[in-house]
Amino acid sequence: MGKKLKTNSIFRGDCKDIMKQLPKESVDLIYIDPPFFSNRIHEIIWGNGYELKAFEDRWKGGIMNYIDWLKERVEPSYDVLKETGSLFLHCDWRADYKIRNYILDDIFGSEKFLNEIIWKYSVGGRSPKYFPRKHNTIFWYAKGKTWTFNKDAVSIPRKTGYESFGGRIIEEDGKKYQIKVAKSGKEYKYRLDKGKTPEDVWEIQSIQSQSKERLGYPTQKPELLLERIIKAASNEKDVVFDPMCGGGTTPAVAYNLNRKFIGIDVSPIACQVTKKRLEDIGAPITVYNMPTTVKELKEMDPYKFQDWVVERYSGRVNTKKSGDKGIDGYTNDGVPMQVKRSYGVGRNVVDNFETAIRRKRKKKGVIVGFSFTETKGGAYEEVKRAKLEEGLEIKLVTVKELLNKFLNNDFE
Repeated sequence: MGKKLKTNSIFRGDCKDIMKQLPKESVDLIYIDPPFFSNRIHEIIWGNGYELKAFEDRWKGGIMNYIDWLKERVEPSYDVLKETGSLFLHCDWRADYKIRNYILDDIFGSEKFLNEIIWKYSVGGRSPKYFPRKHNTIFWYAKGKTWTFNKDAVSIPRKTGYESFGGRIIEEDGKKYQIKVAKSGKEYKYRLDKGKTPEDVWEIQSIQSQSKERLGYPTQKPELLLERIIKAASNEKDVVFDPMCGGGTTPAVAYNLNRKFIGIDVSPIACQVTKKRLEDIGAPITVYNMPTTVKELKEMDPYKFQDWVVERYSGRVNTKKSGDKGIDGYTNDGVPMQVKRSYGVGRNVVDNFETAIRRKRKKKGVIVGFSFTETKGGAYEEVKRAKLEEGLEIKLVTVKELLNKFLNNDFE
C-alpha cells in the first residue's frame, strides 16, 4: 500500500494487520462498531470461516479475552488518526465500561474522553424479568487538544411553547424566540429557528424490516446514526475510516456527505457487498486483497480456500476441519458441500460424498473443484447415475464458475 493513503478504498483482511500498513496520522474520524460480547451466533454477520475463527478467538477466555482481542484492533487506530481527529466506538451493556476503562482510557487517556452517547431505540423483544435493554453506548474520544465539532450541522428543532420548558414565544425583527424565566427572575432568550445541539441521548429509529437500507444482517446500524456522527465530527473532504465496516454503512454515508472513506473487513463477502452498495450510489471505490483469478485461489491456504467457496453460497463452514466425513460446509439452505482444491476431481470423490450425505440423511449436495473428469466412468457420469438410481442430486461446480459469479456480484 505504500506511504500514500488510498482513499475511497476497502481492504479485505484483519484490521489489526491492515492498519499497520496505513500512513500514520492520515485519517480525520474513526468509527468502530465491533462485534458485541454476546456469544450469539447471529452476530456472525456473513457466516463465513473468517468470522467463525474470529468469533471463537473472542470467546476462548471470557470477557477479558474479548477485551484483549478488541484492544489489539483499537491500538493501531490511534497511530492512523490525525492529532486533530477523534474516535467513536460503538458497544453495548455487556462490555461497555470495560472497553472504556481497559481500552479507550488506556490508549487515548481518560482526559481525552468527550462523551458517552446513548443511542436509544425501541425495536426488539421484551423481558418479563427486567426493564427492556433498548440502548447502545457510543464512546467519543479525541486524540489531541483540539477536535472537530460542528454543532450547527447536527442541530435539531426546538420544541415550542410550554412543551419545552414553559417559556413564552416572542418575535423580534422577524425572528422567533422562546423566553425562559429563571427562579432569580432573569430571562433567558432562545432563538427557535436555529435549533439546538442534541444532548448525549439520541433517539434514532433502528432499521425497520421493510427499510430499503436493510441488507439482511441483524447488527446493521441506521444511516441516520452515522450521519450525525460524521456531520458533527468531520468536515467535507475529510477522511472517515471504519476498520470493521461490515456492509458499508459508514463508507456510504461518508461519501453522501462529501467525505472520503476507507473501510476494512475480514470477510470477502462483506467487502463485495460494500463495493456494490457504493457503486449503486455512484461512489468511486477500489477493493484490495480480494482474489480475482483462478490462479490466486489455487495458491490460497487450503482452509481459507474452503471458506471462500462456502461464502459464495452464503453458507456456513464446517468448523471441524479434520474428520469431517467429507463435508466442508453447508449452503444457506442446509445442503452439504465438499470443496476440493484440485483439478480432475473424479468418481471416487463423488462416491465418498454420496456416502457422507446419506449419513446426514440428505438428498442433495454440492461439490466444488477446479475441474471434474468427463470421461466414461468419471465424475459427471457418476452424478447422473446417483440421480437416476438413488435419487441423489449432486451439483458439480467449478471454481471458475464461482469466481465469475463473485466478480459480477451474482451471489448464490
